[in-house]
Amino acid sequence: MIKRSLSAASWGLSATAAGVLLVGCSGSVSLGTSTPEVSKDKLADTVAERLAATTGQAKPDITCPEALEGKADATTRCALTATDGSTLGVTVTVSAVDGDNVDFGIKADDTPTPAS
Repeated sequence: MIKRSLSAASWGLSATAAGVLLVGCSGSVSLGTSTPEVSKDKLADTVAERLAATTGQAKPDITCPEALEGKADATTRCALTATDGSTLGVTVTVSAVDGDNVDFGIKADDTPTPAS
């Protein structure tokens, strides 16, 4: 089960080629394991769903290179790839862990990296 909530602090980024506006947000994933961890695929999917729901845009292409450890303040970096090939870094930070439930915040960088 995935629970999401919009954080109080919000930020914006206009990616001209992608035409998207991203907003700071948070998410939560409930896992059925003894060691809380959000797999890289589940994390990427949750981040993409939350950004799409927040912006009203299509679900972006998000990739996360590693799982997110279920420890308070643990972080990982994911990447949003726009249709023109430019990328935007996204930091995911664990805000709380309650049993198997991992709550995390999502914040994108202010500036995209142009396509190669």
